Amino acid sequence: MTEDTIVALATPPGRGGIGIVRLSGPLAYQIGLKLSQKTQIAARQIVYTSFKDDQGESLDKGIMLFFKAPLSLTGEDIVELQAHGAPVVLDRLVKACLAEGAKLAKPGEFLQRAFLNNKIDLAQAEAVADLIQASSVSAARLALRSVEGEFSQAVSELNRKIIQLRTYVEAAIDFPDEEIDFLNDGMVAQKVTHLITQLATLRAQAKQGSIMREGLSVVIAGEPNAGKSTLINCLANKDVAIVTEIPGTTRDVMREHIMMDDLPLFLVDTAGLRESVDVVEQEGIKRALSAIGLADCVLIVTEHVHTLEENAWHALIKQHIAADVPIIFVLNKMDKHAFKSIEDMQCVPISAKYQQNIELLKQHIKQAVGFKPTEGLFLARRRHLQALDEAKSYLKEGLNQLQSHQAGELLAEDLRLAHQSLGEITGVFSSDDLLGQIFSAFCIGK
Repeated sequence: MTEDTIVALATPPGRGGIGIVRLSGPLAYQIGLKLSQKTQIAARQIVYTSFKDDQGESLDKGIMLFFKAPLSLTGEDIVELQAHGAPVVLDRLVKACLAEGAKLAKPGEFLQRAFLNNKIDLAQAEAVADLIQASSVSAARLALRSVEGEFSQAVSELNRKIIQLRTYVEAAIDFPDEEIDFLNDGMVAQKVTHLITQLATLRAQAKQGSIMREGLSVVIAGEPNAGKSTLINCLANKDVAIVTEIPGTTRDVMREHIMMDDLPLFLVDTAGLRESVDVVEQEGIKRALSAIGLADCVLIVTEHVHTLEENAWHALIKQHIAADVPIIFVLNKMDKHAFKSIEDMQCVPISAKYQQNIELLKQHIKQAVGFKPTEGLFLARRRHLQALDEAKSYLKEGLNQLQSHQAGELLAEDLRLAHQSLGEITGVFSSDDLLGQIFSAFCIGK
């Protein structure tokens, strides 16, 4: 519990029917009594009252709610003042609270106190922000599941099994007289293998949630006048880029956010790739290659019928991306070509101008980036994926030490490190810098 009492507007700034001023801390109850001029407030009961400042001047009439510690969001005494949503009225209410000894809350400080008082863990706190910022119904559903603790429970259950196994291994090392021969009985190796499998499953579920939360960057690249700008306009369902018959119209990188079903995508239109003596066009090509280097998926658009390997820019693009970044070869202007069979093509034939095969291209994109919405059980962040990868890596190394060198001490250390990596997800092991970064991203009053 902290000594300071904090106050902030809990509803978005601006005019509205109702605005909520939230107090949390040891003085919250007394400040509520002072502003309402009541002698007592029953917990969790609605009180309709007048609000007055320290000079007795009426500020507004509204509703007051009191949540007694520890049965509150923060684990501290909380008072909420619900008044008319005029900025002037709400500002006066906040100032009246400050005059009674409260301090203005920092961004995310209410949730930070909830975390410090063990009301929520770190993953749940992050999920609150994800729920607020959800860009689709599916993302909101997954964020809510994380807020309710499903992701945290899955992580904690894995950690419980790791701790249990680590305890067994360390007991065998520390007490050799007990005749626990885990090096040869195969049980420990079997359990570590099972943990690795469970981690992989959890990681796959978390990856889908991460995709739905953070979205993916899809860069549209290729030769000039191949129809890249027409394609981004088609996928975005609006005129984002200028389209002309003049090659080299697009000189700079252009970005557009879209929802492809439940998949958030950042479409990136780039300058046509070709040899050029034009200084401005050269800069555009340079920026295009930089954008390609940051892509989660690359669409190479062409109007020529040849294989991906025969494309003049395929090799250059591959030099600028990671090995696991998928490349989709898109043959545009299919209305001008004759095909024996689409199934025999080593590309996705489309007509961006006439919107032919666009749904097929969308399916290819979702398949290429590994988007499987039915596998996503909760929203997750990149740092969660990194922690799961680290834990899996430590378990694999520990299993190798056990099977190749019968090094029980090294296995115990790798189990400890895996436990620590998973603990970073829920905040059991977290640096002050990480906590500050996470909670400062919230709005004031949350």
